[in-house]
Amino acid sequence: MGVRECPARLLLLSLLLLPLGLPVLGAPPHLICDSRVLERYILEAREAENATVGCAEGCSFSENITVPDTKVNFYAWKRMEVQQQAVEVWQGLALLSEAILQGQALLANSSQPSEALQLHVDKAVSGLRSLTSLLRALGAQKGAVPLPDAASSAAPLRTFTVDTLCKLFRIYSNFLRGKLTLYTGEACRRGDR
Repeated sequence: MGVRECPARLLLLSLLLLPLGLPVLGAPPHLICDSRVLERYILEAREAENATVGCAEGCSFSENITVPDTKVNFYAWKRMEVQQQAVEVWQGLALLSEAILQGQALLANSSQPSEALQLHVDKAVSGLRSLTSLLRALGAQKGAVPLPDAASSAAPLRTFTVDTLCKLFRIYSNFLRGKLTLYTGEACRRGDR
């Protein structure tokens, strides 16, 4: 095994163990700074979104689910402190995790949940847990604890509701491609870990 093959194998092993929630010894301390890691989760989210685009039966929820607004004002985002970005990303990720879990429960209670749909939801649950762990390693949770004076100036998280699995997966995909990618890129670039 060549020296150059080792990092690639370590990355592959890390990606396989992360969804299991197992610690990856010898893995780079800030694995999320490797763009391939985040790209993997984005790809899964887009696949789930695409799989549910034409779905009619079993894809509507019996109740609305609250999700974070994924729109980004790039001018305002670039002017934000990294800690403010961390707060917004951490709150959005927490709400998105709740929403996916709620969608999973609603899907399980439906009359005939499709195995394919269930697989996409299960992957999303696993992916969000892994991303949460990766963000903790990056220090996002520490940075997301609002300071007393920052709490008063921080805008509340904007939200809205969705009523279908397709819309939920679209939000999931947009959140990963938008705010999460912007935050991790900036935090990794600055070294604010």
